[in-house]
Amino acid sequence: MLSSALFDPVVLLSKLLILLFAFPLHELAHAVTADRLGDPTPRSQGRLTLNPLAHLDVLGSILLFVSFFGWAKPVMTNPRYFRNGPRAGMAIVALAGPMMNLLLAFIGSLMLRVLVLIEPSGGLLNATALQNLLQFANIFVQINLYLMLFNLLPVGMLDGLKVLRGIAPYAWDGVLDQLERWGMVILMLLIFLPSFTGINPLGLLLGVPFNFLYSLLLMGIR
Repeated sequence: MLSSALFDPVVLLSKLLILLFAFPLHELAHAVTADRLGDPTPRSQGRLTLNPLAHLDVLGSILLFVSFFGWAKPVMTNPRYFRNGPRAGMAIVALAGPMMNLLLAFIGSLMLRVLVLIEPSGGLLNATALQNLLQFANIFVQINLYLMLFNLLPVGMLDGLKVLRGIAPYAWDGVLDQLERWGMVILMLLIFLPSFTGINPLGLLLGVPFNFLYSLLLMGIR
């Protein structure tokens, strides 16, 4: 069942959307924000581009296609350059990526609102083509909402931990260091635990905010 799900057309479309849009634009948002705050590192490494090849990690992309987990190439920054201080600057740069995914989800919801108003015809846009476009836009919204919420988890190298470091008091640094040190182990447990136990901690953590945002973006759409 897992093998057939990996090659389901909807699943493959979702992964293609992640690789062409969600991952690259997420990383571009980090790069542009760091550049605006005074850090020349992303520009010097060629990350201020819309070209997906500049942002995709080979291993992370391959793994995404053969499983349900992958990653893009992280944007390297030097917090010493941030003109508003290293902690605040890093928090702003980290937050930029998830906010880009939220913006993309909003754009996807606008696409859905336009598409539901279109009457299918026998011309270029028949009923089948319209249904495919509706599915495409809906998947696009869901992917970007999920990526935003997942990246805001305050563990490991995810953006959420960097944001939390920027706003938390220095007294929290010891706890945050442990969350970073054990972050990969925590993430692996969150991702793969459902396969062994049937318990889905990510669903429990992200389900409520996902459903709220999804319902809000698609409010009024039949």
